[in-house]
Amino acid sequence: IGAFRKQKEWIINFVLRAVTGTVAAFFINAFFVSKGVLIAIGINPITVITSGILGFPGLIMLYGINLYKIL
Repeated sequence: IGAFRKQKEWIINFVLRAVTGTVAAFFINAFFVSKGVLIAIGINPITVITSGILGFPGLIMLYGINLYKIL
């Protein structure tokens, strides 16, 4: 029973992080586009999984990788 509860908590935590990260990426992309900076990341399954597993630091990492790619 305890193992099932831990797994359920992990899934809920992952889904909340993924949704929050996706919404944050959408608004960060909109902010960058409004300022004329072309560093927006695409919202796709890979970015959703990355933000779901790593949280906000993963989202920052995605923007860092994109910045490095365009330099």
